[in-house]
Amino acid sequence: MKLSSLISEDCSKAAVLFNSKKRILEFISELAHEKLPHLHQQDILSALLNREKLSSTGIGRGIAIPHGRMNNVEEPLAVVLVSKTPINFDAIDNRPVDIFLALIVPDGDNQQHLKTLATIADKLNNKEFCKQLRSAKSDEELYQVIVSQS
Repeated sequence: MKLSSLISEDCSKAAVLFNSKKRILEFISELAHEKLPHLHQQDILSALLNREKLSSTGIGRGIAIPHGRMNNVEEPLAVVLVSKTPINFDAIDNRPVDIFLALIVPDGDNQQHLKTLATIADKLNNKEFCKQLRSAKSDEELYQVIVSQS
């Protein structure tokens, strides 16, 4: 699975500026709602927040993979944000997070969900890829990094 098959340019945002975990998740849910208008934005946010209650999706090294399962979603949708300044996200290494690759996935399709998470985690394990994400100056440049690396 290619990362570019999950992410569109309008769901790639560089140099965003938020100061809290809740606000970044709200923004992710706003972007996801634009791509999935049949879902309520508040329901998307609730799915993301409910997953965070289980344990933080901050995987360390300044990276988080917030995700939520939802009914009425047929294909996974990803949103990538790079924050201008890292924010506290309760990551496992206690470091602030500046790369957010969020997923909204179909409820019940565990195999696809795990495969998608594994693809994303593998990509984000590449230090050069993360460096390029962090250095993107515009949404378009960020999207081009994703397309060229997947």
